[in-house]
Amino acid sequence: MKVILAKSAGFCFGVKRAVDKAYEEARKREAPVYTFGPIIHNEAVVDDLEKKGVHAVLSLEELKRLPKGVMVIRSHGIAKSVYRQIEKEGFSIVDATCPFVLKIHRIVEEYGKQGYHIVIIGNDVHPEVEGIKGWSPPDHTTVLQTRQEAQNFTLKIGKKVCIVSQTTFNYNKFQELVEIIEKKGYDIIVLNTICNATEERQKEAAEIAAKVDAMIVIGGSHSSNTQKLFEICKKECENTYYIQTLDDLDVRQFWSIDNVGITAGASTPNKIIEEVQKECQK
Repeated sequence: MKVILAKSAGFCFGVKRAVDKAYEEARKREAPVYTFGPIIHNEAVVDDLEKKGVHAVLSLEELKRLPKGVMVIRSHGIAKSVYRQIEKEGFSIVDATCPFVLKIHRIVEEYGKQGYHIVIIGNDVHPEVEGIKGWSPPDHTTVLQTRQEAQNFTLKIGKKVCIVSQTTFNYNKFQELVEIIEKKGYDIIVLNTICNATEERQKEAAEIAAKVDAMIVIGGSHSSNTQKLFEICKKECENTYYIQTLDDLDVRQFWSIDNVGITAGASTPNKIIEEVQKECQK
């Protein structure tokens, strides 16, 4: 069986940087090390860090009960108020927010101060979007994810609108929602903040899925960008399978298949990708 592995599969720059910083702090052992939320949406990595003494903090309330130490901010970023609260509680901060996400924080903060209504295209409950909202004026911020939500979006005519996107959002869907809003007659500035790595990953995944008999998408069950990869591949290849690790792979599904494609989300370690690739090549 021929196996085609996407060149873009696996850790993106921002995720690798955050994970490296967490491991670096764990090796220092100078103080207790925490991450605010799981460092990435990959259970294998989070579990390994836990074994090395890096604990994922899930809420601000939890901070009050913990020994003071180092708090690593994951690549998704956090709200401005959360950042200040962590400092107030006496933790040292190692900010591993992805630079592309930090750029969005600066954009929404700046345009919010200029009186723009901020529209964030993305998943309202995703950590990255929750963080972005925390740098934007609450009363002048809207999150949109679906066509219906874009159609229902209304403001006073003449209102200035700044549109940004979650970094891992589907580019074509972003364009579709922007076009709907543009027809409403507002004074709009559109900033495509989908990172290049996401666009390239999605494009390559679609190209591979279109020419193979089966497609494997590897990533954590809570990974937004992996879920989008699965949806994109599924449109091109009906036999698309979403797995987290090699344990989820049933190679018997591919016994009668001549070729299979493999891609992986931005939070998937190379080790897991290699294990799946080798199993398919047996």
